[in-house]
Amino acid sequence: MPHDLEPVALRDELIELGDAFRAYQQSSELDLARLASLHDRKALAFATWAEVAGDGGLRAEARRAERAAAAARFQHAQRTSQGVEGSVARVLTSVHQWEHARSVLAYVGEHVPVPGPEGRLLVLMLTLRTALSGSGNVTGQDLTSWGLSDAAGALQEVVDTGWLRTDGTVADLLASGSDNPAHVIVPSLLPHSDGHGPFSFGKAVRPKLSGWAQKVVGERTLRKKKVPAAARLLALVCAAHSSADGRLGPFGRGLEVETLTGLCAVRGTELGELVKQLVAVEWLTDVSVTDTHVTGRLCERVLAFSCPVSAG
Repeated sequence: MPHDLEPVALRDELIELGDAFRAYQQSSELDLARLASLHDRKALAFATWAEVAGDGGLRAEARRAERAAAAARFQHAQRTSQGVEGSVARVLTSVHQWEHARSVLAYVGEHVPVPGPEGRLLVLMLTLRTALSGSGNVTGQDLTSWGLSDAAGALQEVVDTGWLRTDGTVADLLASGSDNPAHVIVPSLLPHSDGHGPFSFGKAVRPKLSGWAQKVVGERTLRKKKVPAAARLLALVCAAHSSADGRLGPFGRGLEVETLTGLCAVRGTELGELVKQLVAVEWLTDVSVTDTHVTGRLCERVLAFSCPVSAG
């Protein structure tokens, strides 16, 4: 560590951390909760140091520390049978699945053919249905469960752009059921000549990602309270960009307003109201909204939908 590292508070924290780790190593007692806390502090300190120094190696060390904290917390949960964040039974169960979920959200944000949250949510859910082959089956019940206020209008809009093709009409798709699902094609997702499309996950992962998104947007309370598409999108984005204990953003630092509005297809002035809706249905808590960031955490009842993210 450079002796002249600035700010002084960061240098002092790194020195204290070194002393704390040495003290822990010399202790004869195994305290995994304490170890997890130390790794959390290290992750935050190294992430801050990386920003100051612009050093990719320090960012990698911060990510390793966050993974070490999660591992220690999980071991603590296993030893004590406590329901802490490491023992959360998540819908998506691996780091790779979490990263793929975020990659699909980002891809749709960059390639959606229509404006607005209704079209964005529709395109996201259809993308997950057709991600690898470029085609899939959809029913009218699916569309109803996604919380679209004007499913027919949203469908017609994406059909008119050429992004979506269906064998029949929009009305036929909406009337289809599980015994006669509508077949749809998304040309931009059809495999290229090499057999690959825009996504790198395999056939076993696609239905897991689709199922995760379906469970989030169709979650009982969101459905019962008739939460609009924009808020359901925000619920998905928050779940996909939270720390291991449910805090928004890497290390719980919050999510940038610009990122949220981009992924949810809303204006910054609309974001505060959407956050309030998610607080009201106990999706988010301890929330603070500023001009630049939204901080807070997922409520315990929805932690199962979270996809822990590392900094960097």
